[in-house]
Amino acid sequence: MPFVYIVEDDEDINELVAYNLKKEGFKVKQFFNSKDAYESLSKEQPDIILLDIMLPDIDGLEFCKMVRSDNKLSYIPIIMLTAKSTEIDKIVGLELGADDYITKPFSFMELIARIKAVLRRTYREKTKSDEKIISAEGLKIYPDKFKVLIEDTPVNLTSKEFKLLLLLTGSPGKVFSREEILDNVWENEYDVYDRTVDVHIKHLREKLKNYGKCIKTVRGIGYKWECG
Repeated sequence: MPFVYIVEDDEDINELVAYNLKKEGFKVKQFFNSKDAYESLSKEQPDIILLDIMLPDIDGLEFCKMVRSDNKLSYIPIIMLTAKSTEIDKIVGLELGADDYITKPFSFMELIARIKAVLRRTYREKTKSDEKIISAEGLKIYPDKFKVLIEDTPVNLTSKEFKLLLLLTGSPGKVFSREEILDNVWENEYDVYDRTVDVHIKHLREKLKNYGKCIKTVRGIGYKWECG
């Protein structure tokens, strides 16, 4: 259930927007000035903000600027609501970081469609940015996809080789003893010896080609990942 802040000083419009959003299954919180809305952001963040430009205290453009300049809030998408229809107002709003802009009077079907579109776009961008990737120049490791690429060419690793690579690349520069590697990669398996680690390291180096040299041997201790 998407959570929407409505920041609009016109009570009739505020109530109508809230009513229509609730009918569509949205959770809403209503504000009639910028000050109350901004203070509320420190306690709970919405999925999206519907923001009027003409507000009695801090105008919507300044409010948008404040949100975008706060690292804890800057990710929240904003749709501007305004009676102004000049091109310059739209440009200023978008340049300040608004995600969309809708001019009054508007249909509620259009408003809801715009909200859903912005939320879909934001979700896709967030999902993309949240995707875990470990990279070193042309080497890319996708932990969640069990995938390794070298110059966009897939590298076929066994599950143990993949876990070993993740362990080393997850803590660059850290020296892992053979015992630590066994505990992390082979966990509770029996009949596994130090030599097993060495054999897997050898195979992993071969499969990583030029990047195999990033796996450094620390004599008498174990291995570490160090590129460059």
